[in-house]
Amino acid sequence: MKTALLASAFSVFAAPLWAQDQMTLLLDWFVNPDHGPVIIAQEKGYFADVDLEVDVIAPADPSDPPKMVAAGRADLAISYQPQLHLQIHEGLPLQRVGTLIATPLNCLLTRADGPIASPADLKGRKVGFSVGGVEEAVLGHVLNTHGLTLDDVELINVNWSLSPSLMSGQVDAVIGAFRNFELNQMYIEGVPGRCFYVEEEGLPAYDELIYVANSETMDTDMIMRFLAATERATQYIVNHPEEAWQIFANTAPELQDELNARAWADTLPRFALRPTAMDAGRYETFEAFLHDAGLIPEVHPVSKIAIDVTSQ
Repeated sequence: MKTALLASAFSVFAAPLWAQDQMTLLLDWFVNPDHGPVIIAQEKGYFADVDLEVDVIAPADPSDPPKMVAAGRADLAISYQPQLHLQIHEGLPLQRVGTLIATPLNCLLTRADGPIASPADLKGRKVGFSVGGVEEAVLGHVLNTHGLTLDDVELINVNWSLSPSLMSGQVDAVIGAFRNFELNQMYIEGVPGRCFYVEEEGLPAYDELIYVANSETMDTDMIMRFLAATERATQYIVNHPEEAWQIFANTAPELQDELNARAWADTLPRFALRPTAMDAGRYETFEAFLHDAGLIPEVHPVSKIAIDVTSQ
């Protein structure tokens, strides 16, 4: 009898006191330094510390994650603030619940050795893009700042081949290039690039990468714990950048190259130190920008677009 009781007691202590909550996070693309806080939180056990088991999934199609969250097939997705505004107007039940990258990464990219010293020099030239709608509006705004319009350039859809199309001479510039990746890729290939930063060319500042959840079914408690863990991971990255890079890079052989090392250094200062914090004016201003550009039919209140989950 005593043996049975002891065995029972030991089995209780050997088992976890409570089960971890399961959460699915869909990335916006394959794992890269933009996802540093998520991977570090996973590797350092910060998710487990807040009783979460997070399944991190890279999508086959980068346009799928928000749609899957809207359909109830995932808890969170990493997406882009500009796209979120459009998706809400398309009827998807989505809201921003946290921020991953708190500054624009997008830039108008040209060859440093080319003839484009200013966006004004693009008159009569070819500009490549990968995603219509927002990128065209961004380019149009930049061109307007320099006295040009979209009619002054030839737009070419280069799909996701941004830097290759620029380096090969297929186009004279590309919009939608990320300054922490394409710019470094060109440098490594021996074809230095020049970035015109969209926020310095008249475009309203925005959050490049955000976490979105289903506005109708989200579990705010789980999301708060997730964001607390990624905030802790961001603090670790800022305090220990080299150690954090080694942890991140050691998760996959394909991350251990010069491009990812350079991108890591360039991305680090752009991580949101307070992922739950929300700048309502930033979302209001960008919504107005899209409306003025004719991309959305009306202006939604900020409360429909983004929330601070800690205040719910």
